[in-house]
Formats: sequence, C-alpha cells, structure tokens
Amino acid sequence: MAEFDAEMTLKILRDRFAENPRRHAGIAWTEVEKRLVSHPEKLRTLAEMQRTGGEPDIIGRDTAADDFIFCDCSPESPAGRRSLCFDRAALDARKENKPAGNAAEMAASMGIEMLDERQYRDLQTLGEFDRKTSSWIATPPSIRKLGGALFCDRRYDTVFVYHNGADSYFAARGFRGRLKV
Repeated sequence: MAEFDAEMTLKILRDRFAENPRRHAGIAWTEVEKRLVSHPEKLRTLAEMQRTGGEPDIIGRDTAADDFIFCDCSPESPAGRRSLCFDRAALDARKENKPAGNAAEMAASMGIEMLDERQYRDLQTLGEFDRKTSSWIATPPSIRKLGGALFCDRRYDTVFVYHNGADSYFAARGFRGRLKV
C-alpha cells in the first residue's frame, strides 16, 4: 500500500460521512473517529480504498461484533481496481493478453473483502451504483470450480447478477470491497 496521511484520510471520511447521512443513520462520527484512531491499520486500509477510487463510507453497523461497516460508495466501480480478472487461477490460465492483476488478490492485499451478492444488493438500497460499470462479486465455489465468476451492475433501475469466465476482464469492470472497523 502507498504512504498515507492519517489526518487527511480522517478529513475525507468525516466530510463524506457528513454529506451522506442516509447511509449511516443512528451512527455518530465521534464514535467512528475514536475507533479509527485506535486502529491505524484499518485507517490505512481505508486510505488505500480511497486512493484506488472507492470513496469508502460507513453503510451500517454489525452490532453483534460491535463493528462499523465501511464499503466502497463510488458511483462507478473504483477506477483504480478495474481491468482485472477474477482471481489468481484465472490470471494464470490466460495465455495471452493477461491483465495486470486479479480482483481477489488485490482485495486481499488491501485488507478488504469483495462484496457478495447480498451485500451488493444491500449497497444498492443506499444509492445507485455501477450504472455504467460493473463489479466482480464473491463467487460460490461451485461456480468458480467450473471456470465462472459473478459480477453485478445496475441497469434499467434494476440490479443484475451475471456470469463470465473468471479469466475475462474489461476496462469497465472492477470490484467493490468492504471493511469492518
């Protein structure tokens, strides 16, 4: 991960939190900031999500674990995480025109998890995302074992789930991640 400025990252997150209260009703920024300051590694991860175009924001709280849930809330799939095939096996299977990397390893290196279908649909209740792009999502092993992977987007005011070969990649397809803090 690139170097980051903790104060600048906190300011960006604080401003986004204030601009989008619908995403996190009932959550106070002072609680969030206290948690972030006490977990600098999570703040660094959020800075990386921001650096790659994710525009992370709080979208909820896991009350059982007492965690805040951050998610990429950029209008389109994060620009710094596009043109990737799904995972290492898919990347290794490509013989020609290999992309620069893969979504699964990039997410892991950033310390975030890719959204699954339910999480992606939940995000779409907070706004309209991926109206021009698409995002890889966590794919069930039964599909992945057969060479496929899933992705989602929003078209015609509807969220769609599609499939593709896991080794495919497109300039308009990236992935969205989430982080519990």
